[in-house]
Amino acid sequence: MADVLVVSVDVSDVAVVVRARTRSGVPAGCTGCGLLSGWCHSRYVRRLADVTLASRPVRIDLSVRRLYCENVTCPKVTFAEQIAGLTTRYQRRTPQLQRLVEDVGVVLAGRGGARILRILNIRLSRCTVLSQLMRVPLPPLETPRVLGVDDFALYGDTYGTLLVDATTRLPLTLWEGRDADQLSRWLREHPGVEVACRDGSLAYRQGIAGGAPDAVQVSDRFHLWQGLSRRVQDIASAHRGCLPAALPPADESDPAPAEEAIGNTTEDTRAARHARRLFEAVQALTRTGRSHSSVARELGLDRRTVGKYARARTWQEVMRRPPRKPSALDSYLDYLQQRWDEGQHSAKILHEELQTKGYLGHYQRVKMAVAPLRRGLPLDEPRERPPSPREAPRWITTHPHRRSLHINDRLPRLPDHCPELRVTHDLVRRFAAMLDNRDATPFPGWLNDLTKQRSGPTRGTRRSPARRPACCRPGNHHPLQLRRQRRPHHRRQAAETPDGRPRRRPTSPPPRRSDRPPPPPL
Repeated sequence: MADVLVVSVDVSDVAVVVRARTRSGVPAGCTGCGLLSGWCHSRYVRRLADVTLASRPVRIDLSVRRLYCENVTCPKVTFAEQIAGLTTRYQRRTPQLQRLVEDVGVVLAGRGGARILRILNIRLSRCTVLSQLMRVPLPPLETPRVLGVDDFALYGDTYGTLLVDATTRLPLTLWEGRDADQLSRWLREHPGVEVACRDGSLAYRQGIAGGAPDAVQVSDRFHLWQGLSRRVQDIASAHRGCLPAALPPADESDPAPAEEAIGNTTEDTRAARHARRLFEAVQALTRTGRSHSSVARELGLDRRTVGKYARARTWQEVMRRPPRKPSALDSYLDYLQQRWDEGQHSAKILHEELQTKGYLGHYQRVKMAVAPLRRGLPLDEPRERPPSPREAPRWITTHPHRRSLHINDRLPRLPDHCPELRVTHDLVRRFAAMLDNRDATPFPGWLNDLTKQRSGPTRGTRRSPARRPACCRPGNHHPLQLRRQRRPHHRRQAAETPDGRPRRRPTSPPPRRSDRPPPPPL
């Protein structure tokens, strides 16, 4: 910077323009051979962008020299002088501004980086930020002591392998595919891995064993908890019949919905009239002893539809609808009923009143909600559904302090009703305590309890199946039966390939019959 003379500085509301020039008598080094030269060829002006000053963009108009190279063997005839700390070859930004753009791109990437730079009054597009980010040199690769290996989906069924330094949590390299040979080759080229953290893939296990046989193979917290959650979901699916026990018992003061009430609410609809006509026609024909196929041909229906109407006792059974899903309007139904009883029958006005109370839904939903009131029918109160086989495991695996009041009220009913879910809940919480405290001391006792539950009760203490729910009888499923994924379910099924997929056996041609004459020669 000592070789630069500032000529003038223009400050305006738009930008700050600094005009400067380099000294004439100072020699400069050639960019090709490095030889100093003071033989001036000409001058030209370079316009450089710098960091903002008082939220105004700064532009430097720098007059630099073009010099002759005095080395006859140098391929460059002329070269432009460079100012250390201010100019870089083929760069229109100062090094300070360039470092700022690179740092913002590393943290926020394209769109986010462009927005932050726009706030700093630096106008760059997201593509420019990404291009500058791609020019940042990668840090030197150091073999980590703890290596993390995992796969990721590129597109469709195509997967890639990612290697991460588990200590610094920085990516090391990645490649397409989940090949054990490529992982072994990388480990042999980068010795020094002591601990390899991986998932349950067979390919990664073989690759680590072949490339770093002395490394200890472990599973990280995410994959441990993910495998446990999948086993809990399998248990919940096997005990699907116990999940409705999580719902609170119906209030005895509320009358149970009767068949006449259902019929009164749906009798005037078009679908109800159609279902009643089909029910009467099918019942009249099946009473004469005709088969379902003949009735289906006569009425122009499917045979399964005829069987459904023939097995029904009333036409209301065919019209039975599943419970309505809860919506954001459910908490305002009492207010709608109150305003309707007071005489306000305009759905538009009701929607405006609900908006003042915090309702963010559409007007059409309010209009559909008050439609039963216009026909003299009560509002369709939401009915709570039992937890699904995917929702119940989420209740069990969630930390008790992070559960909502809704879950804390309904989850204790499941272990009280289903013994297997009670044991599963106890094992999951004990395993979670070991992960949270990072204490493996109780792990042998936890494994013993898991083994006891998998082996089942002893002969003298075996309970009668009649005392237990139908879905909880022994012989089909045990709590937390941790098994390897994609396990062959048949002895004739082929083993897995190194990438974890089932191996397909080549289909062998059928045996040739001995009594068949051989084909004629060609």
